[in-house]
Amino acid sequence: MSIKRTFERLKDRGEGVLISYIMGGDPRPDLTPKIAKTLVEGGADIIELGIPFSDPVADGPTIQAANLRALRSGTTPIRVLEIADQIKDYYNIPIVILTYYNIIFRMSLENFFDKAKKSKVDGIIVPDLPVEEAQDYKLIADKYGIDTIFLASPSTSIVRLKKIIEYTSGFLYLVSLFGVTGARKKLKRLTIRLIEKAIPYTKGKIPLTVGFGISQPYQVKSIIEAGADGAIVGSAFVEMIQKSGHDEDKMINSIRNYTNELKRATILKGE
Repeated sequence: MSIKRTFERLKDRGEGVLISYIMGGDPRPDLTPKIAKTLVEGGADIIELGIPFSDPVADGPTIQAANLRALRSGTTPIRVLEIADQIKDYYNIPIVILTYYNIIFRMSLENFFDKAKKSKVDGIIVPDLPVEEAQDYKLIADKYGIDTIFLASPSTSIVRLKKIIEYTSGFLYLVSLFGVTGARKKLKRLTIRLIEKAIPYTKGKIPLTVGFGISQPYQVKSIIEAGADGAIVGSAFVEMIQKSGHDEDKMINSIRNYTNELKRATILKGE
């Protein structure tokens, strides 16, 4: 199922979209498909898979540590794409890859997108690729029918936001705060103001999702009630994987239950 259709279907049901991020290969590659299946069983609507990178500038300590664990376990970009394909064998759910541009550059744009398409990847997020430098990237992504998902930050001007929306497909990733990724317990008023700022420009054009610092069901609920179409939760899942250590059963149960709580928070009142 495409990313666009997923947002449309859930909107018709009065639900926001829950996008769950995990690092591919953390704690080891053979366990990632099982974790992804658990997320889907818990209610995740889209799975976002990270490709580990040695210099993840947009990530906080939690995901930086996951990058290191995945790299130490021998995870490669090709292995993460294979994992995406494995997940698709179980569930018809959109898969989004998050990767830094250097990884794509080393593989070459054509080669990367060819392999991503064969692995049934639906969208790509490249946090260090500015929209102003993405023309060649966008052309090849469109050629392979893979969504190009750009980020907008609290400092993004209205002029630049319009340009980003013009180039984005799948959904717009609204970064909810200044700084790097990482779970926060409180939802800042800034996040709600950002949603209110973006909605006039995204409405009817592209689904609006919010990520960075989202970890609690009440935060997800507040984001959806403020008008966002989806919420992205990542560091909280990565922390669960880290803290569970070698107790896989505990990890799987914790992830399933937590995902279910987050998904219930996406259901709008009266539905």
